[in-house]
Amino acid sequence: MAKEELQYDDFLADVHADFQGFVSQVNDYCTQKGCKLKLELAKNGYVASYQFGKPGKTVLNFVFRKDKLFVRIYGDHTQRYLDYLETLPDSLVNAIDKAASCKRMLDPTKCNSRCAMGNDITIKGVRYQKCRYSTFLFEVTDENVPFLMGILQREIDERAA
Repeated sequence: MAKEELQYDDFLADVHADFQGFVSQVNDYCTQKGCKLKLELAKNGYVASYQFGKPGKTVLNFVFRKDKLFVRIYGDHTQRYLDYLETLPDSLVNAIDKAASCKRMLDPTKCNSRCAMGNDITIKGVRYQKCRYSTFLFEVTDENVPFLMGILQREIDERAA
């Protein structure tokens, strides 16, 4: 029997009504920029991944955790938009501060050599060496939405350059 393909509308229906507009904005922006959407079911709901380029590298995931929606942005080009990161509100900077440190940056023997290194960034005078999987993992809130779009837009623009 063929496996049923997951649909964007089913994923969107699982998103709290307050954030469906943001999710749609991200979807529209990413698809217009040439990203491919990949949907999977996980323990806590859907995981929506947007992949950019050839071969497709994930630029953003939507994930559900404890009935909350989170966005993970893979900031592979953060060094090119550090000025924007300086404008992030304290709530997002605190989330970065709490993110897991990049083991490979701190001690290359402590992580798999094939692991892509994390982010080495300085925000508001503080240096962060964080794992690429948690540096930009943020809960979607009304306050965060404009900044999340800002990071996403800059990351995709830099990948396209």
